[in-house]
Amino acid sequence: MTTTTHRPSIRRVWTGIAAAAVLTIAATGCSPDADTAPADRAGSAAAGESRSTPDGGSTSGDDNPPSEDDGTRLRLTVGDDNLTATLRDSAATDDLLAQLPVSIEMSDFGSVEKIGPLPEPLSTAGQPDGADPVVGDLGYYEPWGNLVLYYGDQSYYDGIVRLGTLHGDIDAIGEYDDVTVRVELAN
Repeated sequence: MTTTTHRPSIRRVWTGIAAAAVLTIAATGCSPDADTAPADRAGSAAAGESRSTPDGGSTSGDDNPPSEDDGTRLRLTVGDDNLTATLRDSAATDDLLAQLPVSIEMSDFGSVEKIGPLPEPLSTAGQPDGADPVVGDLGYYEPWGNLVLYYGDQSYYDGIVRLGTLHGDIDAIGEYDDVTVRVELAN
């Protein structure tokens, strides 16, 4: 009696490898868009609460925001409403100050923020890859070159730089659809 050795076909070997890879990805919770859908992963949190970032680090909801009396102050005219902002100390805020005064046409985005393009990009030197802004943050979205006024809860996203804290009637920002926002140094 002769014995033949059964060798699996190359197709079966590759099919087995592919199936194992799919199961591994499913078991670890990875997905092709894991880095592009942080809102689904991070969820929302109240101000002051720590949240995880895609790289496993964390960001605090308040990260020691500047108080209304500390730091450089801006005056923002949002439609018929007046607000102020206190800036953090960074290369991005230095670049913003160099562009003032400026009027920006802003649009609503996601019912949580107003966005509008700045005349020139801001430096992101020394900034983390992204941030998890809280209601009342003044921010910059680097990929689009937009100044951002956060009036609702936005989760962590790469490219967000927190510039400072808004003071005043934050809810009034959400009452406008498209609005011109005048940003200038406060006296």
